[in-house]
Amino acid sequence: MVKVYAVVLVVGIVGLLVLIMGGAFAENVGHPERDPGELMGVRGKAAIGALVGFGMGGMSAEFSPLDFTWQLSLLLAVIAAVLSVVWVRYAAGQAEG
Repeated sequence: MVKVYAVVLVVGIVGLLVLIMGGAFAENVGHPERDPGELMGVRGKAAIGALVGFGMGGMSAEFSPLDFTWQLSLLLAVIAAVLSVVWVRYAAGQAEG
């Protein structure tokens, strides 16, 4: 399962970099309508957050000194993904209001 967590984490980090760098580039060239954060909306940002949360939670559980089973590691990864989606929705709501 470590390979799954690693691949998901890399995909999430690449998505996060695209979101951040694309937004900065769109702002600098004067085309805010091309901002990936605006194009994806809250659902896209939440999906990226879920990928990063799942990957980080899974890797953290797999390499924990408590020696979790793979089932518990998977459960902890899913919980981390859900919590990251909640955080992204909260943060996006704070940014809009």
